[in-house]
Amino acid sequence: MSQKVALITGASSGIGKEAAIELKKQGFTVYAAARRIEKMQELEAKGIRPISLDVTDDESMVQCINEILKIEGRIDVLVNNAGYGSYGALEDVPIEEARRQVEVNVFGLARMIQLVVPGMRKNKSGKIVNISSMGGKVWTSFGGWYHATKFAVEGLSDCLRLELSPFGIDVIVVEPGGIKTDWGIIAAENLKKVSAKGAYTQAASKIADGMIKNYTGNQLSKPELIARTISKAVTVRRPKTRYLVGFMAKPMVFMKNLVGDRGFDRIIKMLF
Repeated sequence: MSQKVALITGASSGIGKEAAIELKKQGFTVYAAARRIEKMQELEAKGIRPISLDVTDDESMVQCINEILKIEGRIDVLVNNAGYGSYGALEDVPIEEARRQVEVNVFGLARMIQLVVPGMRKNKSGKIVNISSMGGKVWTSFGGWYHATKFAVEGLSDCLRLELSPFGIDVIVVEPGGIKTDWGIIAAENLKKVSAKGAYTQAASKIADGMIKNYTGNQLSKPELIARTISKAVTVRRPKTRYLVGFMAKPMVFMKNLVGDRGFDRIIKMLF
């Protein structure tokens, strides 16, 4: 296992950071990629190799992959973790911001896959882990663009799994529930910023306050849980196609399947 090379995007904090630590423990040579490389000194001290990456910049992505291949000669595992949540009423969110959300959460992920697949195909092995969300199966108020990207990741991953299975490459989707990271705070701040005025003011403010309360509380799962799930997925011989894990992930998806769309709408309105 010491010869296996893993690349994790969005690794400066949260799930990506913990996944880097966990895979290092499992004996991988780990490259932790993020825009702000200065935030990864702690990882570097653990023997993890920070590398600069901006998933909205093609030159940065190409340079990242080429640098690893030049040093290691291979990339065995890609964990597509980079992403964020941009909340706001569809009517209010500027299309430029919507495009950026899709660029980061979908096109950046897809481009990284394009860059690693030739080497994996040549080696007849590899594992691609796409971090989706329970938000790729269910929905919440004012999360239209975020949920659109995660639903897209789900469909893209299913098609990719069929394409790459003949070459010995596994495609794995991890669908976290509520995780104790800054994600919810950032999404809530975006929501307040975008929909603080106008027709959605009251509802948006109430939901944003609820998100902040939720993400500053103690109910959510720790990112280490997702890191352990990723580690399991990339070390077993035959991984599952999906791992739905974390606070409320399974109950929320179960409820949606049980009560249908309008029934789930009522549940979301009640919860938020």
